[in-house]
Amino acid sequence: MKDRTDHEFLTIVHRLQPVTVQALCAASGVTATAIRQRLLRLQADGVLARDVARGVRGRPHYTYSVTESGLKSLGDDHAEMAAILWREIMRIESGDVREKVLAGVKQALVQRFDVQPFIPQAGSEALTNRLSQVCNRLVEHGFDVDFSAESAVSLPILREHNCPYHEIADEDPGFCEFEQSVFAELIGAPVELSACRHDGSSHCEFQVGRKTVKQRTEEPAAEPVQI
Repeated sequence: MKDRTDHEFLTIVHRLQPVTVQALCAASGVTATAIRQRLLRLQADGVLARDVARGVRGRPHYTYSVTESGLKSLGDDHAEMAAILWREIMRIESGDVREKVLAGVKQALVQRFDVQPFIPQAGSEALTNRLSQVCNRLVEHGFDVDFSAESAVSLPILREHNCPYHEIADEDPGFCEFEQSVFAELIGAPVELSACRHDGSSHCEFQVGRKTVKQRTEEPAAEPVQI
């Protein structure tokens, strides 16, 4: 989506959906008239859908949500190209070659999204700081993510409200595992997909473990074989 204000508005709708005009006014600080005008225009563009919600009391009211087309528009501008590349990688017959290519793609993504080098540390505070750094970096690259810090009853949770690779994930749910491995490498801790759009959730959640992984280092060169 080229218009930045439309993109931001659509992001708010997606986070709150199904959402009413009143809730959008409260979230955006814009008048109801301006909200309704934008809603009508985005409906006409096919990126928003309107439904009738009937409460226990009172008159029925309208709620709004993002359509499949809208979800795609929220993704990366290069999402279509990424989907084409992923399909071709999955068509590689040799399992070893395919895994080698995927490992290379993973490292390229890690380098693209990486923040300052980290030294593995124990404790929830260190993990919270790392999560904050990673989320900020992902947001810079167009991800709509946030996180909940560790509490007495739960581990940290990384939430992804809109998948930049929506089309790929819809075609191949295995891509979610690949993305999970990228997040684990970035955060430096085990990551597990605990909620997913494919299972009916409005967003994806990744539970982050306490145990840190080893600091990334360059792999040593292989020793020459003596013949």
